[in-house]
Amino acid sequence: MSPWWDGEARRLHSAETARQPVSLLSRRRPEIALDDAYRIQWHGAALRAADGARVVGHKVGLTSAAMQEQFGIDQPDSGLLLDYMAVETDGELRLGDLVAPRVEGELAFRLGSDLAGADVSEEAIRDAVDGTFLALEVIDSRYGFEGLTLVDSVADNAACGRFVLGAAVAGLVPELGGEHLTLTVDGAVAASGFGRAILGDPIRSVAWLVHRLAACGTGLRAGDVVLAGAVHASLPLSAGQTVAAGSARLPQAVLHVA
Repeated sequence: MSPWWDGEARRLHSAETARQPVSLLSRRRPEIALDDAYRIQWHGAALRAADGARVVGHKVGLTSAAMQEQFGIDQPDSGLLLDYMAVETDGELRLGDLVAPRVEGELAFRLGSDLAGADVSEEAIRDAVDGTFLALEVIDSRYGFEGLTLVDSVADNAACGRFVLGAAVAGLVPELGGEHLTLTVDGAVAASGFGRAILGDPIRSVAWLVHRLAACGTGLRAGDVVLAGAVHASLPLSAGQTVAAGSARLPQAVLHVA
Protein backbone atom coordinates (compact mmCIF):
# COMPACT_ATOMS: atom_id res chain seq x y z
CA MET A 1 0.00 0.00 0.00
CA SER A 2 1.39 3.42 -0.98
CA PRO A 3 2.04 5.98 1.80
CA TRP A 4 -0.52 8.76 2.15
CA TRP A 5 1.90 11.40 0.86
CA ASP A 6 2.24 9.47 -2.41
CA GLY A 7 -1.51 9.89 -2.88
CA GLU A 8 -1.29 13.61 -2.17
CA ALA A 9 1.55 14.05 -4.67
CA ARG A 10 -0.50 12.21 -7.29
CA ARG A 11 -3.54 14.36 -6.48
CA LEU A 12 -1.50 17.50 -7.18
CA HIS A 13 0.04 15.98 -10.30
CA SER A 14 -3.44 15.21 -11.62
CA ALA A 15 -4.64 18.71 -10.73
CA GLU A 16 -1.78 20.24 -12.70
CA THR A 17 -2.42 17.97 -15.69
CA ALA A 18 -6.19 18.51 -15.67
CA ARG A 19 -5.85 22.21 -14.73
CA GLN A 20 -8.44 21.77 -12.01
CA PRO A 21 -7.90 22.85 -8.37
CA VAL A 22 -8.17 20.44 -5.45
CA SER A 23 -9.11 21.07 -1.83
CA LEU A 24 -6.47 22.38 0.57
CA LEU A 25 -4.19 19.80 2.16
CA SER A 26 -4.17 21.78 5.42
CA ARG A 27 -7.95 21.38 5.75
CA ARG A 28 -7.91 17.68 5.06
CA ARG A 29 -4.82 16.99 7.22
CA PRO A 30 -4.51 19.86 9.72
CA GLU A 31 -1.84 17.96 11.66
CA ILE A 32 0.61 17.76 8.73
CA ALA A 33 4.23 18.69 9.47
CA LEU A 34 6.38 20.87 7.21
CA ASP A 35 8.79 17.99 6.54
CA ASP A 36 5.87 15.93 5.24
CA ALA A 37 4.87 18.79 2.93
CA TYR A 38 8.38 18.83 1.44
CA ARG A 39 8.17 15.05 1.06
CA ILE A 40 5.02 15.52 -1.03
CA GLN A 41 6.80 18.18 -3.09
CA TRP A 42 9.81 15.99 -3.85
CA HIS A 43 7.66 12.99 -4.68
CA GLY A 44 5.62 15.18 -7.01
CA ALA A 45 8.81 16.24 -8.77
CA ALA A 46 9.77 12.58 -9.12
CA LEU A 47 6.40 11.87 -10.76
CA ARG A 48 7.05 14.67 -13.25
CA ALA A 49 10.57 13.37 -13.86
CA ALA A 50 9.04 9.99 -14.68
CA ASP A 51 7.03 11.85 -17.35
CA GLY A 52 10.30 13.22 -18.77
CA ALA A 53 10.73 16.50 -16.85
CA ARG A 54 14.17 17.61 -15.68
CA VAL A 55 15.11 19.69 -12.63
CA VAL A 56 16.90 22.89 -13.71
CA GLY A 57 17.00 24.79 -10.43
CA HIS A 58 15.05 26.04 -7.45
CA LYS A 59 12.82 28.91 -6.41
CA VAL A 60 12.63 30.58 -3.04
CA GLY A 61 9.25 32.07 -2.29
CA LEU A 62 7.74 34.34 0.33
CA THR A 63 11.02 36.20 0.82
CA SER A 64 9.55 39.71 0.94
CA ALA A 65 7.24 41.34 3.45
CA ALA A 66 4.83 42.16 0.61
CA MET A 67 4.45 38.50 -0.37
CA GLN A 68 4.24 37.27 3.21
CA GLU A 69 1.53 39.84 3.98
CA GLN A 70 -0.38 38.97 0.80
CA PHE A 71 -0.67 35.30 1.75
CA GLY A 72 -0.48 35.54 5.54
CA ILE A 73 2.64 33.35 5.74
CA ASP A 74 5.58 34.54 7.82
CA GLN A 75 8.55 32.56 6.43
CA PRO A 76 10.11 31.57 3.12
CA ASP A 77 9.61 28.30 1.31
CA SER A 78 11.23 26.69 -1.70
CA GLY A 79 10.33 24.62 -4.73
CA LEU A 80 11.93 22.91 -7.70
CA LEU A 81 12.16 24.45 -11.16
CA LEU A 82 11.50 21.94 -13.94
CA ASP A 83 12.48 22.43 -17.55
CA TYR A 84 8.91 22.62 -18.88
CA MET A 85 8.26 25.64 -16.64
CA ALA A 86 10.75 27.80 -18.54
CA VAL A 87 9.34 30.29 -21.06
CA GLU A 88 11.74 32.17 -23.34
CA THR A 89 11.81 35.92 -22.76
CA ASP A 90 9.39 37.63 -25.15
CA GLY A 91 7.61 34.28 -25.34
CA GLU A 92 3.97 33.40 -24.84
CA LEU A 93 2.11 31.94 -21.89
CA ARG A 94 -1.32 30.38 -22.38
CA LEU A 95 -3.48 31.06 -19.33
CA GLY A 96 -5.44 27.89 -20.03
CA ASP A 97 -2.33 25.83 -19.20
CA LEU A 98 -2.52 26.91 -15.54
CA VAL A 99 -5.03 26.90 -12.69
CA ALA A 100 -4.76 30.27 -10.88
CA PRO A 101 -1.79 32.18 -12.37
CA ARG A 102 -0.31 35.32 -10.84
CA VAL A 103 2.93 37.10 -11.77
CA GLU A 104 5.90 38.52 -9.85
CA GLY A 105 9.06 40.45 -10.76
CA GLU A 106 12.17 38.86 -9.30
CA LEU A 107 15.95 38.58 -9.27
CA ALA A 108 17.56 35.29 -10.19
CA PHE A 109 21.00 33.72 -10.29
CA ARG A 110 22.82 30.93 -12.12
CA LEU A 111 25.49 29.01 -10.25
CA GLY A 112 28.92 28.25 -11.66
CA SER A 113 29.85 25.77 -8.93
CA ASP A 114 28.18 23.44 -6.43
CA LEU A 115 26.99 24.77 -3.08
CA ALA A 116 26.22 22.43 -0.20
CA GLY A 117 26.46 22.40 3.56
CA ALA A 118 25.07 24.13 6.62
CA ASP A 119 28.21 26.25 6.98
CA VAL A 120 28.27 27.75 3.47
CA SER A 121 28.89 31.49 3.80
CA GLU A 122 27.32 34.36 1.87
CA GLU A 123 30.81 35.13 0.53
CA ALA A 124 31.08 31.62 -0.91
CA ILE A 125 27.65 32.03 -2.49
CA ARG A 126 28.64 35.33 -4.08
CA ASP A 127 31.74 33.67 -5.52
CA ALA A 128 29.64 30.81 -6.93
CA VAL A 129 27.26 33.02 -8.92
CA ASP A 130 28.17 33.15 -12.61
CA GLY A 131 25.09 34.97 -13.91
CA THR A 132 22.49 37.46 -12.66
CA PHE A 133 19.05 37.88 -14.22
CA LEU A 134 15.80 39.70 -13.99
CA ALA A 135 12.99 37.18 -13.90
CA LEU A 136 9.24 36.88 -14.08
CA GLU A 137 7.75 34.10 -12.04
CA VAL A 138 4.21 32.97 -12.74
CA ILE A 139 3.00 31.34 -9.56
CA ASP A 140 0.12 28.90 -9.79
CA SER A 141 -1.50 27.10 -6.88
CA ARG A 142 -3.18 23.80 -7.63
CA TYR A 143 -5.00 24.36 -4.33
CA GLY A 144 -6.03 27.88 -5.31
CA PHE A 145 -4.78 30.79 -3.20
CA GLU A 146 -7.80 31.20 -0.90
CA GLY A 147 -6.80 30.13 2.62
CA LEU A 148 -3.37 28.87 1.50
CA THR A 149 -0.99 27.96 4.34
CA LEU A 150 2.75 27.27 4.37
CA VAL A 151 2.29 23.49 4.20
CA ASP A 152 -0.08 23.84 1.26
CA SER A 153 2.39 26.02 -0.60
CA VAL A 154 5.31 23.69 0.11
CA ALA A 155 3.45 20.53 -0.87
CA ASP A 156 2.40 22.20 -4.12
CA ASN A 157 6.04 22.91 -5.07
CA ALA A 158 5.93 26.45 -3.64
CA ALA A 159 3.28 27.33 -6.24
CA CYS A 160 5.71 27.04 -9.16
CA GLY A 161 4.00 27.60 -12.50
CA ARG A 162 6.26 29.13 -15.13
CA PHE A 163 9.30 31.41 -15.17
CA VAL A 164 11.00 33.75 -17.62
CA LEU A 165 14.63 34.87 -17.43
CA GLY A 166 15.97 37.99 -19.09
CA ALA A 167 19.43 37.88 -20.66
CA ALA A 168 22.15 37.16 -18.12
CA VAL A 169 24.70 39.65 -16.88
CA ALA A 170 27.93 37.76 -16.23
CA GLY A 171 28.85 37.12 -12.61
CA LEU A 172 27.17 38.66 -9.60
CA VAL A 173 25.90 42.19 -10.14
CA PRO A 174 27.08 44.12 -7.05
CA GLU A 175 24.84 45.88 -4.53
CA LEU A 176 21.63 44.28 -5.70
CA GLY A 177 19.85 45.46 -2.58
CA GLY A 178 19.67 48.89 -4.19
CA GLU A 179 18.46 47.62 -7.58
CA HIS A 180 15.01 49.06 -8.29
CA LEU A 181 12.76 46.63 -10.18
CA THR A 182 9.58 47.62 -11.95
CA LEU A 183 6.84 45.35 -13.22
CA THR A 184 5.00 46.82 -16.17
CA VAL A 185 1.75 45.58 -17.68
CA ASP A 186 1.15 46.80 -21.22
CA GLY A 187 3.82 49.45 -20.69
CA ALA A 188 2.39 50.92 -17.46
CA VAL A 189 4.12 50.39 -14.11
CA ALA A 190 1.95 48.05 -12.03
CA ALA A 191 4.35 47.24 -9.16
CA SER A 192 7.91 47.93 -8.06
CA GLY A 193 10.41 47.31 -5.31
CA PHE A 194 14.08 47.20 -4.41
CA GLY A 195 16.27 44.11 -4.27
CA ARG A 196 16.61 44.61 -0.52
CA ALA A 197 12.96 43.57 -0.18
CA ILE A 198 14.26 40.00 -0.65
CA LEU A 199 15.44 39.16 2.88
CA GLY A 200 17.47 42.39 2.99
CA ASP A 201 19.78 41.15 0.20
CA PRO A 202 18.81 38.63 -2.49
CA ILE A 203 21.97 36.62 -1.86
CA ARG A 204 20.52 35.80 1.56
CA SER A 205 17.70 34.04 -0.24
CA VAL A 206 20.23 31.69 -1.85
CA ALA A 207 21.91 31.22 1.54
CA TRP A 208 18.56 30.32 3.11
CA LEU A 209 18.02 27.74 0.36
CA VAL A 210 21.49 26.19 0.69
CA HIS A 211 21.10 25.83 4.44
CA ARG A 212 17.60 24.36 4.15
CA LEU A 213 18.75 21.84 1.56
CA ALA A 214 21.71 20.92 3.77
CA ALA A 215 19.28 19.83 6.48
CA CYS A 216 17.88 17.38 3.90
CA GLY A 217 21.31 16.09 2.91
CA THR A 218 21.47 17.78 -0.48
CA GLY A 219 22.51 21.07 -2.08
CA LEU A 220 22.72 23.15 -5.24
CA ARG A 221 24.61 22.14 -8.36
CA ALA A 222 26.63 24.08 -10.92
CA GLY A 223 24.24 25.24 -13.63
CA ASP A 224 21.24 25.52 -11.31
CA VAL A 225 19.05 28.59 -11.64
CA VAL A 226 17.74 30.06 -8.39
CA LEU A 227 14.80 32.46 -8.34
CA ALA A 228 15.45 34.55 -5.24
CA GLY A 229 11.92 35.87 -4.69
CA ALA A 230 9.61 38.75 -5.54
CA VAL A 231 10.13 42.39 -4.58
CA HIS A 232 6.39 43.14 -4.57
CA ALA A 233 3.06 41.40 -4.06
CA SER A 234 1.91 39.16 -6.90
CA LEU A 235 -0.55 40.38 -9.52
CA PRO A 236 -3.24 38.48 -11.45
CA LEU A 237 -2.76 37.79 -15.14
CA SER A 238 -5.23 38.34 -17.97
CA ALA A 239 -5.16 37.23 -21.58
CA GLY A 240 -3.72 39.80 -23.98
CA GLN A 241 -1.33 41.37 -21.48
CA THR A 242 2.38 41.95 -22.03
CA VAL A 243 4.25 41.85 -18.72
CA ALA A 244 7.86 42.93 -18.24
CA ALA A 245 10.33 43.11 -15.37
CA GLY A 246 12.90 45.88 -15.77
CA SER A 247 15.70 47.59 -13.86
CA ALA A 248 18.62 49.94 -14.52
CA ARG A 249 21.40 47.37 -14.84
CA LEU A 250 19.72 44.13 -15.96
CA PRO A 251 18.05 43.20 -19.26
CA GLN A 252 14.27 42.92 -19.25
CA ALA A 253 12.30 39.71 -18.83
CA VAL A 254 9.16 39.90 -21.00
CA LEU A 255 6.09 37.67 -21.21
CA HIS A 256 3.07 37.80 -23.51
CA VAL A 257 -0.14 36.33 -22.11
CA ALA A 258 -2.55 34.52 -24.40
